[in-house]
Amino acid sequence: MLILNTGGTLNKRYNPLEGTLEVAFDNNAITKILESSDFKYNLAGLVYKDSLDIDISDRKKIANIIMESNEDTFILVHGTDTMSITAEFLSEVFEDRKIILVGAMKPFEVDKLESSLNIGMAIGFAKAVKEYGVYICMNGHVKLWDELLKNRQKGRFELV
Repeated sequence: MLILNTGGTLNKRYNPLEGTLEVAFDNNAITKILESSDFKYNLAGLVYKDSLDIDISDRKKIANIIMESNEDTFILVHGTDTMSITAEFLSEVFEDRKIILVGAMKPFEVDKLESSLNIGMAIGFAKAVKEYGVYICMNGHVKLWDELLKNRQKGRFELV
């Protein structure tokens, strides 16, 4: 299993000089979550962006890394605003991989529980499910990418 980090809200930290939340250019949040596990996971950072800034070239980069990997199972930490777009793109490229996109509605720095729960669920699901596919793991659900969508009015992911 390979965990890939693209940034998103989960990775945001407060910048006291600017007074803003910014996507950190590191894997610190995910590393801290994984420290509670007895298992060593492979973790790589990719683009470190808010998902609103992820474009087709970033999605192609993600797909290329997955394609070149010897792994068949991936956790992709991604921002929630365009998570479904990336999931759809990856579903059109891969039929022989398990890819679970996961994120958070609040930064790890603000709410450690949500991020930890979501990543833990994604890892557990990746280990348990046998079927290849592109999945989204958010708000206590793990479903195929087109069965779980963000409800912007309610600020959560819901079953379609």
